Amino acid sequence: MKPSDVDPSEVEQRARAREERRRIVERYDQGREDGAVFDDWEDPKLEIYHTQDRYGFIHDQRLPNDHGRSVREQKQLDKEMSRLDKWLKMISENNKWFPEGAKYHEKMTERVWKGVPERLRGTLWRILLNIDRIKQEQEGKYQEMKDIARLHSPDIRQIDLDVNRTYRDHIMFRERYNSRQQDLFHVLAAYSMFNTEVGYCQGMSQIAALLLMYLNSEEDAFWALSQLMASPKYNMHGFFIPGFPKLIRFQEQHDKILHKKLRRLQKHLIANGIDTGIYTLKWFFQCFLDRLPFSITIRVWDLYLLEGDSIMIAMAYTILKLHRKTLLKMGMDELMEFLQKTLEDDFGYEDDFVVETALRESLAELRSARLHSAGPPPDNELPQKPFGLVDIPSKEQERLVGHRTPIVEEEKELHRNSLRRETVNASDLSIVNDSLDSIQTPSSVRRQIKTETETQVETNSLMHLMREVNMQSKETDDSRNKQRK
Repeated sequence: MKPSDVDPSEVEQRARAREERRRIVERYDQGREDGAVFDDWEDPKLEIYHTQDRYGFIHDQRLPNDHGRSVREQKQLDKEMSRLDKWLKMISENNKWFPEGAKYHEKMTERVWKGVPERLRGTLWRILLNIDRIKQEQEGKYQEMKDIARLHSPDIRQIDLDVNRTYRDHIMFRERYNSRQQDLFHVLAAYSMFNTEVGYCQGMSQIAALLLMYLNSEEDAFWALSQLMASPKYNMHGFFIPGFPKLIRFQEQHDKILHKKLRRLQKHLIANGIDTGIYTLKWFFQCFLDRLPFSITIRVWDLYLLEGDSIMIAMAYTILKLHRKTLLKMGMDELMEFLQKTLEDDFGYEDDFVVETALRESLAELRSARLHSAGPPPDNELPQKPFGLVDIPSKEQERLVGHRTPIVEEEKELHRNSLRRETVNASDLSIVNDSLDSIQTPSSVRRQIKTETETQVETNSLMHLMREVNMQSKETDDSRNKQRK
């Protein structure tokens, strides 16, 4: 398209978008220095009666004792300290322990299952993700992507919005524009240019923030995110590309496990309108972040980085297996509340039992039944373009920051697939499945019987998943509407 063919109003919008991006980047550059401007609501205060747990999360309660630790936390800390010397020795001789086939690899695996000392977790993750090697191979690439993103990333606005609401209850991300928020912003912006097939999708911010909690620098977190997305062991790329093909595959595998192992619970969930596509989104997208107590989630992440995808599949089965009797007594609203909120607040079992006993037994059970894997990824889940090769757009071609892109056919297929899965399950089990408009709809109107046409149901399902996956949040839409005006 020639410059003369461009609508003047569109040129003006692009100019405003570039200016908005410049202002956002400038605010992160300034950080919390004198003269920085941010609203009070963006910067919650840490009051003296708040307690900070050993992972850095802030709780609105008075300190239970002089050290702020419960008896259970102190017991866990004492256990970790007793293992510290063994772990220090392992790390100092990591070639004997960590590589596949190493002399003590099995013993190292056993120790990860028993629990990683919190102070050495970041070191373990660096080793498992080969951060030092990839940094050496890609020297200078992160800074290059970071510099390009500051000028050209089309995802800056959404990243800025998400940084402002990512783990604000954690001490590292509590203050607006502090050093860790700056790091999170830069990691996500740089990756949006490094992997243009994914760009940026909500859900990635929590993962990047978790990596920043445990790794030394923003560059380490960037390469850790890259490894999670592209390494064959994890291939999160398939979760976040349009159409979410890996999510579909994992949900189908979860359905298969329920059908074979928890048939009665599966019938109960379907009878109450609970499709697995609803509650498994964050389970698989973020490996259980914000869905389980952090003390359990972080141990699941240790094992996920060690073992790969089978841990996600086994943990999803473990949750339902442990709580099946409770779930069978619940109706729709209670099920939704329990799976998406209650479990995060109180899982109901000791961490050691959940990980060392229940999860381990579930993994062995699924392996025995050959259900522990969803199979090798098809080509459409794998990266198709080289990483880090950026075709910088001209001013005439630049995509608007926050511009609503059309819903592609692959994304529509995700929702068709969810509907097909509901239909098949209902047919097989002879149960009529209620339809959910959205998990965020008030409970009083959430239960709606499927009386509309198939097209209308598909539209509702599409709206539901887009709200949960959150390619565009309501806040973003409001900002876009203001820009159009």
